[in-house]
Amino acid sequence: MIYIKSRRELDKMRRAGEVVALVHHKMAEIIRPGITTIELDRIAEEIIRNKGAIPSFKGYPCAYGGLDFPGSICTSVNDVVIHGIPGDYALKEGDIISIDVGAILDGYHGDAARTYAVGEVSKEAKDLIYHTEEAFNRGMAQAVEGNRISDISKAIQEYAESKGYKVVRDYVGHGIGTEMHEEPQIPNYVTREKGVRLSSGMTLAIEPMINIGTWKVRVLDDKWTVVTNDGKLSAHHENTLAVTPNGPEILTRLY
Repeated sequence: MIYIKSRRELDKMRRAGEVVALVHHKMAEIIRPGITTIELDRIAEEIIRNKGAIPSFKGYPCAYGGLDFPGSICTSVNDVVIHGIPGDYALKEGDIISIDVGAILDGYHGDAARTYAVGEVSKEAKDLIYHTEEAFNRGMAQAVEGNRISDISKAIQEYAESKGYKVVRDYVGHGIGTEMHEEPQIPNYVTREKGVRLSSGMTLAIEPMINIGTWKVRVLDDKWTVVTNDGKLSAHHENTLAVTPNGPEILTRLY
């Protein structure tokens, strides 16, 4: 089912989205060589709970039969595409780290991811981060009334591949609202399905995951951590947005 949100519901999603944005604002300040991913997780959870929200990811059921997700955020370093589990790893100069944050406030979800440079990183890493965000922007620009999901997918894939990157195919964006994952699915690549036609009030999480090497990925034994098959870098950029009569509105931002 595709959920059309009322003005009141969109206001609630803006508030949930702002909690997510606050976490990312803090992450950008504190990510540095030497900090551990579990420290980032603890700080993120404190911000979320201090705002009266609940971490969306903590305790999320595993699709592969493993334990529920133990962290409040996903911390995905270098060749980890998504679902990196916070732990004792201390970030190093030259790493990149994707932070995925979800928060529930008043029954509504916000969800956003960013990839951060740790200290000075290579040009290859900088370019990957930049072009992944730009792939998101190209996709978001297509999230307008009358377009279809496939217009978003096509814009993301064409931009990423024009820069020499590959788009992950095993994981996709999604609708979002009172559930973290609602219909429709939003692939970051073109499929045979055009997908639903977009209408005002739809809320979407668009999230390109872009790899330097192959698009193929695998899941580690913890049944959460997804890594590139060739060990090359991956980046992730995501926002929750609403389709409006005036174009797409990012909900995971500071108001």
